[in-house]
Amino acid sequence: MMRKVDLCLSSEGAEVILATSSDEKHPPENIIDGNSETFWTTTGMFPQEFIVCFHRHVRIERLVVQSYFVRTLKIEKSTSKEPVDFEQWIERDLVHTEGQLQNEEIMAHDGHATYLRFIITSAFDHFASVHNISAEGVAISDIS
Repeated sequence: MMRKVDLCLSSEGAEVILATSSDEKHPPENIIDGNSETFWTTTGMFPQEFIVCFHRHVRIERLVVQSYFVRTLKIEKSTSKEPVDFEQWIERDLVHTEGQLQNEEIMAHDGHATYLRFIITSAFDHFASVHNISAEGVAISDIS
């Protein structure tokens, strides 16, 4: 029986390898630190994106995205060794929740991945923030 873990934690080996915005007070690592008080914020126009690398093959069963001002979110996944050959996986229109975080829960089908690319295609304001992403699932194998 493989142990289900939150695969999107830096403590589990996840890493944000690309982000289109960089504010030194709110770096992209904040997305995977397991703390919803810290966040990554977009700067500039949309779309904005970031890529999470798992450094192994994983199977994701459930995603929870905690964000603010995100209107449309696309998630692509790759099973390659390198962050290439992404395929469209999930697209969600989120509801604006005044004064509290958006808490979008996604039951994932065919969640095999080595990388996830999160694309914020539109927002409810000039900026959006991503506070936490958790990906419940199992690590299948190392990338050979």
